[in-house]
Amino acid sequence: MILKNLRKKLSDSVIAVAPITVFVLVLGFIVIPKSADTILMFLIGAGFVVVGLMLFSAGAELSMIPMGESLGSSIQKKNKAFMLMMAFICGFVITIAEPGLIVLAEQVPDVSSDLLVFTVAAGVGLFLAVGFIRTIYKIPLKYIFLVFYTLLFIIALFVPQNFLPIAFDSGGATTGSMTVPFIMALGASIAVKSNQSDESDVFGLVAISSIGPILAVMLLGLIFAPEKSGEFSLTQIPLFTSHDMLFREFLLEIPYYIRDISLSLSPILVLYALTKVLVLKSKILDKHTWKTNKKSITHLVLGVILTFSGLVLFLAGANVGFLFMGKLLGENLAGLEYNWLLVPVGMVLGFFLISAEPAVSVLNTQVAAATNGAISKRTMKMSLSFGVAAAVGLSMLRVLTGISILWVILPGYVTAVVLSFIVPKKFTAIAFDAGGVASGPLTSAFLLPLAIGASVALESNVSADAFGLIALVAMTPLITVQIIGLKFYKQK
Repeated sequence: MILKNLRKKLSDSVIAVAPITVFVLVLGFIVIPKSADTILMFLIGAGFVVVGLMLFSAGAELSMIPMGESLGSSIQKKNKAFMLMMAFICGFVITIAEPGLIVLAEQVPDVSSDLLVFTVAAGVGLFLAVGFIRTIYKIPLKYIFLVFYTLLFIIALFVPQNFLPIAFDSGGATTGSMTVPFIMALGASIAVKSNQSDESDVFGLVAISSIGPILAVMLLGLIFAPEKSGEFSLTQIPLFTSHDMLFREFLLEIPYYIRDISLSLSPILVLYALTKVLVLKSKILDKHTWKTNKKSITHLVLGVILTFSGLVLFLAGANVGFLFMGKLLGENLAGLEYNWLLVPVGMVLGFFLISAEPAVSVLNTQVAAATNGAISKRTMKMSLSFGVAAAVGLSMLRVLTGISILWVILPGYVTAVVLSFIVPKKFTAIAFDAGGVASGPLTSAFLLPLAIGASVALESNVSADAFGLIALVAMTPLITVQIIGLKFYKQK
């Protein structure tokens, strides 16, 4: 059964990654001539991403989702103060393991990566607790968004221009392949155990959790108040004397990711084990308990191993092959006489790339189930693809013109919040969750470097102009998915 599932996940991974790979290869041969090593590095990276995506997707189903459901069920049995404390801890711990955040933090020039990760994790934990409060007291999601996004944009007026896009990017990068399956399972369990009959309560927790990092990083920006962008340089194409040396580039990175993922996953596993022992008083070593739960425990352990292996391979492929190629393509496209081609090329890349984001399939499956097939996986996929394409196009336009992110993101969120008062609340929750899911690790590892590379080549302000892409990728699905919800509502 597990082997059959792995074969299915491999097929899904190949289908997801193949379009973006083919397009980049064609683009690479046209824009970056005589760089066979660069093309081969990208191909090896794509192979790592495919295998990593396969292992992670299978592992998340066996481990992250069951652990989220189990933790939600366990903490729901306690008092509200305990639930909120556990919400903060769960949000903090799971965010530290988020690959999209790790990739983003390593590219931010104005603050140390560790400080950024811990600041973002605190923001997620705090607003995961807010999400629990909203579920428990049945507070309409649209009012949560109205209040907190109004607060966000008021604070944004005082945040340094160089730091503002990074703050908005942090909210998008947080809700990725690790956090989405866990938080969605946690939220679904809390909603069900709280006897919530409204399906919209199953969604929305990811969206609320993504507000916290933006607020937290804005406050960090007010404290640090960076006055100028960090230094970025043009990418140098490496010279390899053999293919073995090229492949070794990936192998040399694997030990670092093994260490990072081990440190990231360990707190999650410890938290889960402690909760099972302290909250449920489980006798894990008891013979009867072991015999009864042997299959589920075996699947959980196997799922953790697959998740761990998948994340290591995925990050190695994305950070070595995809990040390098993305930055190089951005630089070369921006150096063309017709550098406006950045906009349509970026849109095509965004359209294809969203299919390869690990958490997208998790959301699409849950949406299809929650709407009884009314919104199919294909419909969700297309709405996300067009939304992300528009976002990347706007981001490339910002790189070329230097338009402030507020001129783009403010009207976008105003539109999204206004729509939330018109469309059925279930679709609002799905749309805002979709925004968080769309901006995953591949967006951080390929599309953001594309914008950074273009900005470097144009000698513009990288922090102000290139960063913000992830935030726009997280914003546009809020509009496209709600429009689908509005259409569905009218048909009803």
